[in-house]
Amino acid sequence: MPSQNYSIISEFNLFGFSAFPQHLLPILFLLYLLMFLFTLLGNLLIMATIWIEHRLHTPMYLFLCTLSVSEILFTVAITPHMLADLLSTHHSITFVACANQMFFSFMFGFTHSFLLMVMGYDRYVAICHPLRYNVLMSPRDCAHLVACAWAGGSVMGMMVTTIVFHLTFCGSNVIHHFLCHVLSLLKLACENKTSSVIMGVMLVCVTALIGCLFLNILSYVFIVAAILRIPSAEGRHKTFSTCVSHLTVVVTHYSFASFIYLKPKGLHSMYSDALMATTYTVFTPFLSPIIFSLRNKELKNAINKNFYRKFCPPSS
Repeated sequence: MPSQNYSIISEFNLFGFSAFPQHLLPILFLLYLLMFLFTLLGNLLIMATIWIEHRLHTPMYLFLCTLSVSEILFTVAITPHMLADLLSTHHSITFVACANQMFFSFMFGFTHSFLLMVMGYDRYVAICHPLRYNVLMSPRDCAHLVACAWAGGSVMGMMVTTIVFHLTFCGSNVIHHFLCHVLSLLKLACENKTSSVIMGVMLVCVTALIGCLFLNILSYVFIVAAILRIPSAEGRHKTFSTCVSHLTVVVTHYSFASFIYLKPKGLHSMYSDALMATTYTVFTPFLSPIIFSLRNKELKNAINKNFYRKFCPPSS
């Protein structure tokens, strides 16, 4: 609309927690800070354990170590700025910083999803084709799968960020979120093609996520079929136990993602929207190292051997 004059936006204001009562903000800050630190320490502990324990130098734990890296980077891309906003009266973010945050959050988020899919494939090969496992999951093949997951996440991050920030933003610069959320940003665009851009972004994201979820489900269909053919109950339980931690993380990851992005289009307060968003950006990364360290017996024993006994030696 060339007949109208627009002032181009150079920075945005994040409204995410501005509607909350002031006395609640320090409590939320402390809660999210503790979860953030635990996420970092938990994933670093998993990475250090896998690095130290040579018997964990297998494809499954290589993927888990890479998953921990993506979890840390995803958290670092979002949480520190959110924590700073909780205690600050100045909630602005520059145009470039907003674009960077969106790129890295999408990049590491999709890398996380792709790695979960790769880990599902690893469990499928280990259980359904155990005699060919060393051939199909050779170090070279594992490196290719990890590289493809990171490349896929980078492509998705660049694609979504380019689509969104190719638009012109004008008028209000208030983002009704605590991060540079895609849909909240698109509401600030002053072009008529915004609705088609929203459909394009949603199509790209949903297709990738549903594709990863479908391949995970397909892997577990074959896994369950193979487990049911094992004659002994003890053998079935032992085999399935190698998948429990991965399956739990997959269910948690997609459950919270669906809860956030597929919620009914009704009336939602600023409070509920912000708190629901933190379940995916803060709470899910917080749960991941807990699930893997508690539900994976081999990893739990290695952590106990290498760290717990060193720092908490048994009393005489």
